[in-house]
Amino acid sequence: MQITNEETNRATEQTVQQYLTFMIGGEEYAVSLLKVREIIEYDVVTEIPTTPPWVRGVINLRGYVVPVIDLAVKFRLAPSVAGKLTCIVITEVECDGEATVMGVMADSVRQVIDLKPEDIEASPSFGTSVKVDYLLGMARSGKKFCLLLDTDKVLSSEELLELPDALEKSVESDATEVSSEVAVAATTETATDFEKTGSVE
Repeated sequence: MQITNEETNRATEQTVQQYLTFMIGGEEYAVSLLKVREIIEYDVVTEIPTTPPWVRGVINLRGYVVPVIDLAVKFRLAPSVAGKLTCIVITEVECDGEATVMGVMADSVRQVIDLKPEDIEASPSFGTSVKVDYLLGMARSGKKFCLLLDTDKVLSSEELLELPDALEKSVESDATEVSSEVAVAATTETATDFEKTGSVE
């Protein structure tokens, strides 16, 4: 039985995977392109006080609240500083069997690369601030290596499950503040009416 060129090409296509590379803290990282939904410009990010320090805040993405993660902080580096090339990579991560949308803050996006299994080397056990558990491996990019991130492990299930609670508490807190402000305003208005007329309508 002969193997045709078409069959060989099809087998090669099935083994080649595409990765999106981006820069964080001067280092190049990559995530599977299948996990990337879109790339958006870094804009207004609302800070949420009750979330972990590596959560930059949340954005409104077409009506959906999406947490934005500063991986630099999670990797024990200095917090990322927003610049002209800063963007947010919208990715999907698995949480208890369900897809959860997260935004990853990147200093800049570089390129899409094709990698075959033999192009991926084992994760380094030293010389990087990223936990080995977070990595799928590393691949050569020019004279340096880029680290391939496992998006499902960079954020553990426990951490992901804590985020909705934190966001909910923040929303409840905001609602309480608004209610308090309304109550104070109403009380002030009633007091003013009493001073003017001597009675409350």
